[in-house]
Amino acid sequence: FFSSGFQVAPETKAVMKWLRSIPFVLSASLHGGELVVTYPYDYSKHPMEEKMFSPTPDEKVFKMLAKAYADAHPVISDRSELRCGGNFVKRGGIINGAEWYSFTGGMADFNYLHTNCFEVTVEVGCEKFPLEEELFTIWHENKGALLNYMEMVHRGIKGIVSDKFGNPIKNARISVRGIQHDVTTGN
Repeated sequence: FFSSGFQVAPETKAVMKWLRSIPFVLSASLHGGELVVTYPYDYSKHPMEEKMFSPTPDEKVFKMLAKAYADAHPVISDRSELRCGGNFVKRGGIINGAEWYSFTGGMADFNYLHTNCFEVTVEVGCEKFPLEEELFTIWHENKGALLNYMEMVHRGIKGIVSDKFGNPIKNARISVRGIQHDVTTGN
């Protein structure tokens, strides 16, 4: 996942271990600098290609998750192209991460490839480092969208994989026909 020679910081290793130890299924990473929701892959299938669409096998699910956030956000859902983030209006306020810009080592890609967790990246505003007095407005613009996104955890297939005695099976691999990405059961 990480390029050779790349040193992983201790706190990053700790988060990676934590993500593998708890069966998270949904997460979002909050950033500043734009107003858009991106989804994996963030790293292009062809590293030398910039702005290349790089879908995961779960492209439809990721688009649904990103749209759930974007559609509930009062500014991202605004159809004005003259506003912050307006260049994403024709895309519905969402974009495949690598199609926007490709980078390696992102948490959304890590989560998808190494855990059962689906993660989107939410760029919460065009200011990379907003002033303290702007934070209240940013929070209120994102609160409903975050809640709507969190409710998406209830979508999909749910159940318990058990043996013939009814005991749960840990780390059972679950495959869905037509999607080349398996998930595993938790504890």
